[in-house]
Amino acid sequence: MNLVSWNVNGLRACMNKGFMRFLGKNDFDLVGLQETKMLPEQADFKFPEYHCFWNSADKKGYSGTLVLSRQKPLFVRNGIGIEEHDKEGRVITLEFEKFYFVNVYTPNTKRELLRLDYRMTWDEAFREYLCKQNKPVIVCGDLNVAHKEIDLANPNANTRNPGFTEEEREKFTKLLDAGFVDTFRHLYPVQKEAYTWWSYMGQARERNVGWRIDYFLVSELLKESVKEAKIYERVFGSDHCPVGLELEEL
Repeated sequence: MNLVSWNVNGLRACMNKGFMRFLGKNDFDLVGLQETKMLPEQADFKFPEYHCFWNSADKKGYSGTLVLSRQKPLFVRNGIGIEEHDKEGRVITLEFEKFYFVNVYTPNTKRELLRLDYRMTWDEAFREYLCKQNKPVIVCGDLNVAHKEIDLANPNANTRNPGFTEEEREKFTKLLDAGFVDTFRHLYPVQKEAYTWWSYMGQARERNVGWRIDYFLVSELLKESVKEAKIYERVFGSDHCPVGLELEEL
């Protein structure tokens, strides 16, 4: 199985920057997209080889997720079943025979940590949602946290910045401790300068001054099925790059 996740930072904009070329060059079974920033009826494009599942935010032009699947799932669910958390189009779950595929766009804590309290509530609710599933789970998406110092270029300068607070990192540790594996670090535990997001400021991407905040997580039961975890750092079209996962056929 070949999977990919990408925060496209506006799908229509990314379409004009090579999205379809990237999709066409790769034989992906499942595609999880975040920050689509659109309603499905606004799309003037189609994905004929895929079943498409949208979850758009109530607020137009904000957040939103999309999953493309070659195989028709048994069931699809938008959100996590909590009204407070389900207004921004942040989660789509597809159920297959042997696993669940969860695409997520985690809320950003925002400048001056204005949304930190909400983020803590979200992280708890999302972890509980994943843990109550009755099949192994594959989670992909922009989780908006760099877990360890190795996961960003300037950890000391970013200690209390959104995405690298002690609180957010502890919640991510708690998620892993609940039975999930960070697939990239599972295969590459000490690889440095492996980033998935770069600021548009100061030529950060050209200088590779970035953060690794986009992930594929899998249930412990799937750990031995992980063949490869990829970062497509040379694929442009967003301030994030895609991340990939190859699994043995489940």
